[in-house]
Amino acid sequence: MATCTFTLSCASQRKDVTGWLMLQLAAGKLDYISQAEGMQLQGDYSFAGLFPLHYTDVSATGLPALAPCDQGRPNKHGFHLMQAMRFAVEEINNGNGPLPLLPKVKLGYQIYDICSNPASVLATLDLLEQQYQQYQNSSNTQRALSVIGPDSSSKSFTPAALLGAYVIPQISYEASNEMLSNKQIYPAFFRTIPSDKNQVAAMIQLLVRFNWMWIALLGSDNDYGLQGMQSLSEQASHHGICIPYQGIIPTASDDTVQTMRNMVDNILKTKVNTIVVFSSKTKFHDFLPYVLERNITEKVWIGTEDWSPSTLISRIPGIQTIGTVIGISVKDATISGFDEFQKNTVEGSKQHVSNVTISSGNDCLQSTDLYSLARNNFSMDKYDITSSFNVYKAVYALAQALHQALDCDSGECNKRSVTPPELLSLLREVRFSLSNSTVYFDKNGDPPTGYDIVSWVWRGTDWSLRVIGSFTPDPITLKVDADLIEWHGKGDSASVPQSLCSLPCPKGHKKLLTGQHACCFDCQACPSATFLNKSGKDCQACLPEQWAPPSSEECLNRTVIILDWDHPLSIALLFFLATCLLLTSSTAVILLLNLNTPVAKSAGGRTCLLMLAALTVAALSTLCHFGQPSPLACILKQPLFTISFSVCLACITVRSLQVVCIFKFASKLPPAYDRWMKKQGPEVTIFLVSVTILLISVLRVSLDTPRPSQDLQFYQDKIVQECSKTLSVGSGIELAYVSVLSVLCFLFSYMGKDLPANYNEAKCVTFSLMVYMISWMSFFTLYLINRETFTMAAQVFATLFSVLAFLAGYFLPKMYIIVLRPQMNTTAHFQNCIQMYTMNKIKIGFKCPKLLELFHMLSNNNQNL
Repeated sequence: MATCTFTLSCASQRKDVTGWLMLQLAAGKLDYISQAEGMQLQGDYSFAGLFPLHYTDVSATGLPALAPCDQGRPNKHGFHLMQAMRFAVEEINNGNGPLPLLPKVKLGYQIYDICSNPASVLATLDLLEQQYQQYQNSSNTQRALSVIGPDSSSKSFTPAALLGAYVIPQISYEASNEMLSNKQIYPAFFRTIPSDKNQVAAMIQLLVRFNWMWIALLGSDNDYGLQGMQSLSEQASHHGICIPYQGIIPTASDDTVQTMRNMVDNILKTKVNTIVVFSSKTKFHDFLPYVLERNITEKVWIGTEDWSPSTLISRIPGIQTIGTVIGISVKDATISGFDEFQKNTVEGSKQHVSNVTISSGNDCLQSTDLYSLARNNFSMDKYDITSSFNVYKAVYALAQALHQALDCDSGECNKRSVTPPELLSLLREVRFSLSNSTVYFDKNGDPPTGYDIVSWVWRGTDWSLRVIGSFTPDPITLKVDADLIEWHGKGDSASVPQSLCSLPCPKGHKKLLTGQHACCFDCQACPSATFLNKSGKDCQACLPEQWAPPSSEECLNRTVIILDWDHPLSIALLFFLATCLLLTSSTAVILLLNLNTPVAKSAGGRTCLLMLAALTVAALSTLCHFGQPSPLACILKQPLFTISFSVCLACITVRSLQVVCIFKFASKLPPAYDRWMKKQGPEVTIFLVSVTILLISVLRVSLDTPRPSQDLQFYQDKIVQECSKTLSVGSGIELAYVSVLSVLCFLFSYMGKDLPANYNEAKCVTFSLMVYMISWMSFFTLYLINRETFTMAAQVFATLFSVLAFLAGYFLPKMYIIVLRPQMNTTAHFQNCIQMYTMNKIKIGFKCPKLLELFHMLSNNNQNL
């Protein structure tokens, strides 16, 4: 195969080319006019077009090598791109396009076949040579004001840098690499296809939309694939997407067969279900046979705009078995009249006989002609149409800039010399509508347009594309109708395939990484009192006033436990309190009215009034238990009950002691008892007992003051509003003191169990003490296991029930005699009882003082009390 080699040099190969790039061709000088048919059109102003009209393979040599393009197989896609440029130019020249731009001005074009990277560079150098010759006036050859193309990013980098150095505007229709947006390096580069930056963003949004977080990433071994892979892998981590395998698709050769097979093996090992392929269609075309060789099915393939809509890929035999293909595609558009233009070209090629003889010295450039390509009668699919529209837009954008340069707004253009830099500055400002789309360029030379999201549809072996959504870059918005996608895989065709390393954790579960990838993890439930919000990575503790059950996403406010005044239990207890107060006050009134009667005297006389007052205070202390605890209520509620109840117990204890001493010990210890009575022993005893418990309570409150508090520990989900120090050392001492007093009261009462009925309170006092003890033991047991509102009410109930027990056990029998049995409330009745008691004791050998003296002694003692 014949090849052309070329070198770039800054040396002076010719006498008058100082400062310009030189082109040294192996075959000599070029003829720019006569070496092709239909590849050039003379005009007042000319545009150059770079199109891949053939497929060729470039051999690796020490120097850049260019194989003759016409020896490769024809490229139907490149042919349609070239035709789009020809159609747009002729439409503008004829004035029958959508926009009347250049009246009486004829546009020309010069088309190059760039079948490879070296061909693209060579065509660019040829254009620069034309610029040089034009400036030197050494040739009448028409120069191109701008360049349309090339078709790929890898073919565009060198031309864009060279053309930018000489400020020659260039518009690519398929070069999408985002590096080309760098105006510092490529100041004259524009494009009508969106940047890969937008394509990467669309792919990321698509992966996020379907929750494909475990993917493989493949890219072609060229600038397009490598840069796309790098950009996508950088952004993937920001969206929680993991890439366990990245592979670079090499150029197909005998040496790379095993490499491609290893890539397929690695994809299978990672167990991904979604594969993103950022590749040019030619390289991916060579890789797919190895995928089909391993019978890989049921995968989801995410494709770029270069290969996903391409028939070069869809026509591979057996390709329909690889799974679901979802791709990015340039937005669909149509060119009115383009189909007719294509048909006319084909018809013209059939009638035209080429008589061009191409010499061996000129087969490096323009080594084919229009009609030889047109005779192939290529079909035109959707991919060809959308790409052709990009070429169509590029021609009209340049024509718009030329329109402004020639001042054609008046309806007639001012023909004059226009330089490429002048056209470049005007190109930056163009903005016009074309086929229902707005054409303009941002500051980077990129069109701010989005993409269509397409899906492959198979009907047997018939392939078609279906638009399933769209993507816009500003703002970033993805719209996809998943119901339009036909999923190829096991099970329900309507279910979206999963591609995850680990299934998502349930709500309120944190992730425990199990490897180097954030997508692989075990799930652990957050413990109670912690939560894991949707954006968090670790369980967080709730605030003290909040709680959360295990596996929670948020904390909840704790329920506040308090015995409110309007609570049903509170209302019942307040009625109970009112009943107790009514009974104590009624009893006090009856006793006060009958204070000098034998029953009142035997009960303790004025001591009974003190006992009733103490019981009243004990009952009233329950008011401190209702509502929100206050500092005063916390200080008073426990001491009030303890002191008042201790006074009551002291009175009963002293009275029982008196009765026992008179009946059983008066004859044995008369001096001691007399002295105790004469020195007001009962009163002093009651006073000392009361003062002692008062001092204990005051000291406890002073040293360990109860305050309103919130118990956050007893319940996880509730707050107990109570007073602090409910169970403390001080309260324990108080309880021990009252308990000792209760035991003494019980003992002295029990010692008088065989006394006359009028002086025998053993049963009644025992009953009262038993009720008192059982009530409080029940409450403390409940308090240790429960702090609900019911427990608070139980404490109030225990207090009131204790008061009621003493009223019923000690005072109710007296009230019964005073009110209902007045005949028993007489001195004669009491003397008769004592006489009967003495008679019984004499029978068993007990000697007792005179009955009358004993009765008067009891009466006097009770009166003193």
